[in-house]
Amino acid sequence: MEPELPVIPTALVEVDVVREWRDGLPGAVAVREGESGPDLDAAAEPFGVDPAALRAVGASASAGDVKPFPLPAGGIGWAVGVGDGAASAWRTAGAALARAVRERLGGASDTEDETGDLGEASDADYLQVRLPAEADEQLLTELTLGLALGGYRFKVTGAAPAPRLRKVLLVASGDADVQPQREVVRRARELAAATALARDLANAPSNVKDPAWLTGTGRSLAEPLPNLTATVRDEKWLADNGFGGILAVGGGSARPPRLLELDYRPAGATGPHLVLVGKGVTFDTGGISLKPADGMHLMRTDMSGGGAVIGALLAIARLGLPVKVTGLVPSAENHVSGSAYRPGDVVRHYGGKTTEVGNTDAEGRMVMADALAYAVDQLNPDLLLDVATLTGAMKVALGLRTGGLFATDDDLARRVAEAGADAGETWWRMPLLEDHAEAVEGDLADVKQTPTGPGGVTAALFLREFTAGLPWAHLDIAGPARADKDHAEVTTGATGFAARTLVNLVAGLAER
Repeated sequence: MEPELPVIPTALVEVDVVREWRDGLPGAVAVREGESGPDLDAAAEPFGVDPAALRAVGASASAGDVKPFPLPAGGIGWAVGVGDGAASAWRTAGAALARAVRERLGGASDTEDETGDLGEASDADYLQVRLPAEADEQLLTELTLGLALGGYRFKVTGAAPAPRLRKVLLVASGDADVQPQREVVRRARELAAATALARDLANAPSNVKDPAWLTGTGRSLAEPLPNLTATVRDEKWLADNGFGGILAVGGGSARPPRLLELDYRPAGATGPHLVLVGKGVTFDTGGISLKPADGMHLMRTDMSGGGAVIGALLAIARLGLPVKVTGLVPSAENHVSGSAYRPGDVVRHYGGKTTEVGNTDAEGRMVMADALAYAVDQLNPDLLLDVATLTGAMKVALGLRTGGLFATDDDLARRVAEAGADAGETWWRMPLLEDHAEAVEGDLADVKQTPTGPGGVTAALFLREFTAGLPWAHLDIAGPARADKDHAEVTTGATGFAARTLVNLVAGLAER
């Protein structure tokens, strides 16, 4: 019997902007760095407590430092460090606050710790946060992302769901107009929802998550949304239409491959038609070129690129962005069996180009090549972008918090990098080194799957062969797609990296 997964998408914290501070509701205030240390006087004032109370619990201005403290009338307050008040520090602070409240709600009741008597551990699932006078669009976005994503949790369990923080009220400063602030918060929460769904899909265990489940879940979530249609192609359709790369990778598994197509067609669309391709390998053993056992369990997240594309398309539709976007998620399970593809095989992709297989663990580029060729031939795109956990080389080059960005078009590269910066996701542009282009040329076939040379670069050059010269960007998220510990709004496990960048990219194209 397969385990029952948590409800997908995961319920996130609701966030709203209000005018009035509410007595009796747990609240949080920022501690900023002053001229001579943390400004505890300003932080203590809204609660009517002596700054010594904050000093006693060790409150500081360090971004993300969260300290609860008892209030004179009962209940608790939260002091949250925001450093010098930079917008990015508010994202870190919001995430740390969400985690601290989650832990408290899930803790034992009637406990007392070093802060003194703080009452019931599950005393409220609502929280209010006082906004600073300088709260602009960027600060509101960063804080909302932190609050919505910092307390994210995905756990397959038979236990009852743990209590969680349900709503945060952001209390506007002075007589600020809250309606524009509410719109900013609504959009930021959609960005968070895209990230959280991408995390859900990647965190789902692969004994449940096969290609049919992944693509079917994407279709089910898309069906209620306006202007968004979803189609799932099965293995027979893929064979009839010559998707040799997807079929080769999925050939070793008893669970056959699929192709998900998400078509977003808003009325009055402006700008270019963008096609997004996301790698959807639901588990990757490496095939006959078997991976080492250590770390193989993480290969349930090898469809993180596909998850980002699905999450982004749903958010784009909910936001009603006026840009024509198509998402493609080629999905397969790379397994070991007598029907698995082999090193030395020649595979014919959609459109006829052939690939000489060098390593069955370089499977992502095989499924992506089919989808890119299909996009060029059938979808008439103006721009192409793919996102994948593609190469270990990118983890070596850029570490675990930065995505690799390759592009044939400078304007597209700039837009991706700016979209990521606005979303709190960092990209570093990598070169498409023409000195290595010859290495992609095949001896036995048109192209080689595993050319010699720098792995991340040559993988990108291989994919470029299937883009027909269109403006194209390739996002390698092998490093930042997974996290081994919490940091800022990122939680351990799948991170949902790239989903927010894709949404912001489309929003920028709408304004072009």
